[in-house]
Amino acid sequence: MSILQSLLEESAAHHNHLCPRQVLGVRMGLLAGNLLGMKLPQTKKLMYTFVESDGCGMGGISTATGCKERRRTLRVLDFGKLAATFVELANGRSLRIYPHPQAREKAIAALPNVRGRWQRQLQAYQFLSDEDLFVVQPVRLTVSMKKIISRPKLRVNCNSCGEEIGNEREIIQNGYTLCRSCAGESYYQIELDPAFTETHESILVPKTNGSMNHVYSNHHHYQQV
Repeated sequence: MSILQSLLEESAAHHNHLCPRQVLGVRMGLLAGNLLGMKLPQTKKLMYTFVESDGCGMGGISTATGCKERRRTLRVLDFGKLAATFVELANGRSLRIYPHPQAREKAIAALPNVRGRWQRQLQAYQFLSDEDLFVVQPVRLTVSMKKIISRPKLRVNCNSCGEEIGNEREIIQNGYTLCRSCAGESYYQIELDPAFTETHESILVPKTNGSMNHVYSNHHHYQQV
């Protein structure tokens, strides 16, 4: 069995199916490894990948590279694109890869006797050349890998809500150490349903983000895990 087929089987097992975007994702990861001269899937943290959308394509990329969110070697950027930037951490070399604008049409045309556009893409993406399928861009990152990787064993408590913050993701405002939610970047608002509050009062902490209701004595005090 080829490396490609083995990785496609693994990706399909994670998703309970195999789709064209998984095939593209796996092949993007393999291409990145070849161009950067890296053995993939990685077992050590030698590559970092920025993926520009979630879903099946990301799953294929993760399978091929060994980069995973839970290992802090993959980050999803919600750009809505099946594209990814692969970073060789040892030297910062970075390649952005995305599907060729004509890849879908080439796949459909390659198998005229196969029924259905989806099935043609699924099969053709497995054998069309890298040149037919992808565009490769050498890029320079505008974000700091040092800050992204950070120091994961350090933690600090937010001076407003008191919740613990890891990976140096705190924000300093007016001398206070804040989590991103309390600093104004929250993706939620606290809404206490009266019925829910009455039933679960013992586990609820009424507080308003950013109001400085709680100021803790360990102001910007780092703790080593």
